[in-house]
This record gives sequence, structure tokens and C-alpha cells, in this order.
Amino acid sequence: MMKTILGLHQQISRYDAALSAWGGSLMSMALRWYVGWQFFKAGLVKVSDWSATLALFHDEYRVPLLPPDLAAWFGAAGELALPLLLCVGLVSRPAALALFLVNAMAVISYPQLLSFECPAALNDHFYWGVMLLALVAFGPGRFSLDAWLAGRRAA
Repeated sequence: MMKTILGLHQQISRYDAALSAWGGSLMSMALRWYVGWQFFKAGLVKVSDWSATLALFHDEYRVPLLPPDLAAWFGAAGELALPLLLCVGLVSRPAALALFLVNAMAVISYPQLLSFECPAALNDHFYWGVMLLALVAFGPGRFSLDAWLAGRRAA
């Protein structure tokens, strides 16, 4: 009886490990695509009306240590380039960490965000930050260029 239970446990454990590996990779891919798309859309908005973007960085956003024009360039470039890296899974951990810093800077440089009656805007930044930190901690999964390159390097 004990052998039967142990055998069943081993089979379930193998299935659980395989499911975790594939499921975790699918979840990582979903997180990469979702959070990447959110930042990419923000970057597209910035470049679609550059004069409005510059006005926001001059009048509304208070980015520490950077002149407003340079902050606008860095913000737009980060929101366009980093999500692309994240979505394809290339240098994923550094891209996720850099997007986390972009996200944190957005919250820091726009103090009105903390005083809105509706907390949804701040909550979005919180959720994106958690997702990005999860990607930094657990990586992009097997459905990424990082994993593909690591496999080729090992071969």
C-alpha cells in the first residue's frame, strides 16, 4: 500500500514540475506582454504630440536631476525601447528593472498622482511595479529570446 502511495506521489510530482515550468513560462510571457504594452502605449502618446509632452515635462512633471527636455527624451525612449525588449524577452531582467525605475520615476515626478480622488491611477503603477519586479526575480521564462540564446550557448 505504501509503495502505491509513494509511486502515485512521484507521478504527481513529475506532472506538477512539468506544469509549473510551462505554466510559469506562460505566465511570464503574459506579464511581459501586458506590462510592456502599457508602457509602449504611453510612449506612443508621448511621441504623437511632442509639444504637449514637452509642456507636461516643463509644467507638470518634476523629474529630479534632469532638465525637462532631457527627461522627456529619456521617458519617451524608455517607454518605447524597453517594452520591445521585454516583449521579445531579450535582456529581460535588465529591461524589466529599467521599466520598474521608469515607473517609479513617473510616480515620484508627478506628485498630483498621490492626491487624486480616484486611486486607480496610482494602483496601476503599483501593479505594474509588482509585475516588473516579478519578472526581475523569476525571469522571462522559456518563451523568450533570452532562453533561446541560453539554449544555443549551452549547445
